[in-house]
Amino acid sequence: MDQFSVSPQLGLPASVLSVSEISEIISEALDDDQLHDIWVRGEISGYKPHQSGHYYFSLSEQAHGKTFVIECIMWQSRGHTLDFEFQNGLAVITFGYVQFHGPSGRLKLYAQEMYRVGEGEKHLLVERWKKELEAEGLFAEERKKPLPQFPTRVGVVTSPTGAVLQDIKNILTRRYPVEIVLSPTAVQGDMVHLEIAAAIRKLDGKVNVIIVGRGGGSFEDLFPFNHPDVVRAIANCTTPVISAVGHETDFVLADFAADQRASTPSVAAELVVPDRLELAREMKDYNERMRISLETKVQSAIELIEELRLRLQPRRIKRRIDEKREEIAEREENMERAILAKIEQSRSILHGQKAILEERNPLTILSRGYCIAEKEGRVVRSAKDLRTGDRIRLRMAGGGAGARIEEVYHDEEV
Repeated sequence: MDQFSVSPQLGLPASVLSVSEISEIISEALDDDQLHDIWVRGEISGYKPHQSGHYYFSLSEQAHGKTFVIECIMWQSRGHTLDFEFQNGLAVITFGYVQFHGPSGRLKLYAQEMYRVGEGEKHLLVERWKKELEAEGLFAEERKKPLPQFPTRVGVVTSPTGAVLQDIKNILTRRYPVEIVLSPTAVQGDMVHLEIAAAIRKLDGKVNVIIVGRGGGSFEDLFPFNHPDVVRAIANCTTPVISAVGHETDFVLADFAADQRASTPSVAAELVVPDRLELAREMKDYNERMRISLETKVQSAIELIEELRLRLQPRRIKRRIDEKREEIAEREENMERAILAKIEQSRSILHGQKAILEERNPLTILSRGYCIAEKEGRVVRSAKDLRTGDRIRLRMAGGGAGARIEEVYHDEEV
């Protein structure tokens, strides 16, 4: 909205802020990191169930002789995650953010998580532990070890009297009988994390795989499995560890350090060993494929041997030898004809070349009445090479003769 214009005659400022503008200014001023992702402790007050299912209430605190109150709202989708009865007078710790709601002109805390005092403090402690342990690299994927495919000894860290141990035994016995080594421990109570960590270390290196498990329960019940002592005992194990604590929706820090998480102890037992019935089916299928493959190869070998046997019969061998002899004789005859033809061709070419050479032989020309004049060992090629009185040698058919030049004639003088 634009600022209102005010007449100067009234003695007021030239413009004033609208309510929406001042609301926007307040909202921007309160948009601070200190008011986002915060934990607030207080007592629930002013709560009445709303038809929409959303939670409208206040958090209040008595301090310095005064009552401090902040309005709050938690949407229905968030409220469904609460594991306690929402009621006035309950001391809680709430996680959320503060915003200024312009239309109502009120500050509100938008609650995203809520825990009862005591339980909420433990949630904060777990968050702090998680950051510390993650910074140590105890949750890194590269630390994870693969589970053995066919273990012979399975270690179990759990209560010796709980249903978890019996469930694991039943499943392992049914699926793939192995030796079960129990490292007993309490799984609930103060300081029980020390006992759990010691039970894990006791099994390390003595079995092929370790299941750390307990049944479902509240956050408080599962709290020992968040303790750094238990997390470090799992992370430092040289033996692969499966964490199977609580139900499918329960997560503890031990899950992040383990080599594999199982949603329940029963699922962990199924993960740790193969199903022998399934293995038997696979072996049967494998044997059938091997049988078919071997039968096919044997049949192929029999057919090959029969073919070779037929080929190696004396009559067939003799016939093949005769055929080869005839083939060789034919090739010899063809080669002989080819060689003779080549010789005849070469002889014909030679005769032709000889006739050409004989025709071009100077001595042959001399037999026709010609002679060759030589002066000082060189052939006289022109009358211009001669002078009166030169001694020359004449070569002719049947011999030669010496002569002296009496007179030299040139073409133009003849």
